[in-house]
Amino acid sequence: MSTADLFQHRSFDLSLGGRYSLASRYDFHGSRREFACRTSRVSPYQMHVAVPVLGPVGERVVTYFGDFGSLDGWITDIAEGGFLLNIELPRQRREKFVAQLAWLKKRHDDVVADVRAQRRIVPKNPHSTLIFGDGTTLSCLVIDISPSGVAVSADVDPEIGTRLAVGRCVGYVVRRFAEGFAVQFDQLQHVENLERIICPPRDLSTYVERAAGFVASGALAPRPPRAEKWLVD
Repeated sequence: MSTADLFQHRSFDLSLGGRYSLASRYDFHGSRREFACRTSRVSPYQMHVAVPVLGPVGERVVTYFGDFGSLDGWITDIAEGGFLLNIELPRQRREKFVAQLAWLKKRHDDVVADVRAQRRIVPKNPHSTLIFGDGTTLSCLVIDISPSGVAVSADVDPEIGTRLAVGRCVGYVVRRFAEGFAVQFDQLQHVENLERIICPPRDLSTYVERAAGFVASGALAPRPPRAEKWLVD
């Protein structure tokens, strides 16, 4: 079944944050490297997952979601900044998974939250672009964002203090964690602009030249004096 078929058969929109690892990606210690991910549509047999790092069709994937636990499978299609994952489950576990989906769908339908009133939000489109001081760009997945900064996952592990832009907003790395790192913006942003600022403009090449200049204006920024002053934790 392709991604297009998934959107037509026994599936529903569901946004859940989690993490995943690809069979071909390992860290310096020889362990499978983990990245953040987010589901966009789920069925009892497949899910479409937005990711910062893609794998080829057929690659084995291990995912973890707080509501489901660990789910293994393989990539069957690649589309829309993510991949379609065939979920491999024994019969009894799949029956439990179906029950969990039914409960989550009911919760999804019943609960209406005003995310703009929250301190951190999960963007509708989680894909963005990192821009470094030398003009290098790299795709990333936005885990969440606040007026003071953003947490992202990407195929890079920058040092604390590294300056970069996430979409249209410049800042510096203040913390690293297993699936990614946190960036503090140089200036506080308005909540109503958060979705827009993480999306780079269509004319990315022209924008990169300008953004790289701002990023390189201070190669390294000082670390924040106390961790609790950083709002993305």
